[in-house]
Amino acid sequence: MNIFWAVFLGIVQGLTEFIPVSSSGHLVLFQNLIPGFNQPGILFDVILHLATLTAVFYFFRKTLMMISKKYILLLGVGTIPAALAGYFFHKQFVALFGSINALGIEFLITGLLNMLVDSAKTVKKTISLPDSFAIGIAQAIAIIPGISRSGATIFTGVKLGIDREKVAEFSFLLSIPAILGANILQLIDYQSDAIIHPSYYLVGFMSALITGYLSIGVVYKFIRERKFRLFGVYCILLGFLTIIVL
Repeated sequence: MNIFWAVFLGIVQGLTEFIPVSSSGHLVLFQNLIPGFNQPGILFDVILHLATLTAVFYFFRKTLMMISKKYILLLGVGTIPAALAGYFFHKQFVALFGSINALGIEFLITGLLNMLVDSAKTVKKTISLPDSFAIGIAQAIAIIPGISRSGATIFTGVKLGIDREKVAEFSFLLSIPAILGANILQLIDYQSDAIIHPSYYLVGFMSALITGYLSIGVVYKFIRERKFRLFGVYCILLGFLTIIVL
């Protein structure tokens, strides 16, 4: 680890955590394509996730201050599928992070989901409990590297007929318990990492925080202007490239 990798990984985490292109898929891809690249230690990974979590809190600070009990219940119901999947299949999911098999196909699936978001007819202004559970199932499936969490949840929401911006907001807020839960599982398995200079944690955190905050705005812009297909094109091209090269 050096300062370059700390900044690079922070930027990648900040961008891909919320832009629907799969942060976990990109990490697996980098491990297999970039000479000398090693997955950072658990503590550094937790720091980057805390940065993107901070970005969500800051971006939605006004919404969170006025959040209703009903909305908290919706988030709780939406969290259940991923929580169960993470608890019971944690080791299996961890094994997937070291595998390149099927990653290209999963990027293609994410690309297809993104391509279909723009054409969905959305009429519902509110999210029901069954809606939140269905979106939660999509989030659980997206634990698989290459399947984007934000892409899968937003696609599911708009296909249920929910307003695009409402779905995007729900997806981002649903990431709060998801990120916290993932970090807790990582810390449970934590063993001492190689020593990293404290400044690397700081620059990684700041890089992920800034790019994470900006990427939330980008997703909102693209979903308003119905340009989600651009994320789809990127993922499809990346999927074919992964299949051909690897």
